[in-house]
Amino acid sequence: MSGGTTLWQEICDLPHQLTYVQVGPWRTRVLDVGEGNRTIVLMNGTSGHLEAFTPNIRALAGVGRVIAYDYPGHGYTTLATTPLEIPDYEQHLIGLLDALGIDKATLCGESLGGWIAIKFAQHHPQRVASLILAAPGGQMISMQAMSATRSVSDKAAEDPTFDNVKERLQLVIHNKDLITDELVESRRAIYAREGFVQSMKSIMVLQNPEIRYRNRITEEDFAALPVPTLLVWTDHEPSGGVDTGERLAGLIPDGELLAIHDAAHWPQWEDPVAFNAAAVDFLERRS
Repeated sequence: MSGGTTLWQEICDLPHQLTYVQVGPWRTRVLDVGEGNRTIVLMNGTSGHLEAFTPNIRALAGVGRVIAYDYPGHGYTTLATTPLEIPDYEQHLIGLLDALGIDKATLCGESLGGWIAIKFAQHHPQRVASLILAAPGGQMISMQAMSATRSVSDKAAEDPTFDNVKERLQLVIHNKDLITDELVESRRAIYAREGFVQSMKSIMVLQNPEIRYRNRITEEDFAALPVPTLLVWTDHEPSGGVDTGERLAGLIPDGELLAIHDAAHWPQWEDPVAFNAAAVDFLERRS
């Protein structure tokens, strides 16, 4: 797909700043859009980058200040040379919030972002107003699925051709026609960075069964969430269909469910109209 809105089109007439913030050893790329007392922090998936929320930023900026950032080892933030586990991402996030002077925020996390957000909300509930979890990762999945994810990701980093990077995106987007040329080219440029092959290996340790297990998300984690939570699930989610989402949403003490159809692991991208409407409504009512 060659069309689709671009990040610049989404933010060009809004107050915004793209900058770098030093958080410990990590020179962190941060996009700051919009204004207001409410802050929404956007958190992308494994080996991703802030552009994963391109179709959502404008809508969310209509109800508050939006912060999107690249994790350690990801995007244009300092690349990683050692393994990254969930506590590393949590430590980075609290450092980023402190650096930006944000006392409390809604965390809107997709895949790995949802995984981090769930753990962060448990460990730092005073810093979290609410959660929007879009197909959150972290559950134990088959060794075959973890191996396939590692293989396709390593291939894209080691040889970042258009086709290899698009194949990586097809792991998370059900309808390949929704994968825009801009998205592929944005990711190709990141994967082609010097040092990214090693950084990808540092990122992908969470696909190692033993490492994943000690970082895993359990049903008890969903049941312990301390803040209002919108869980966004899909009918082609690799870890289970809509019935799985219904079960997990039912465990959350103050949880709501949005089911997205004809989508896989990127609901915020695959149906931004439904996602944005539900997210804005949730934010206006609950945080």
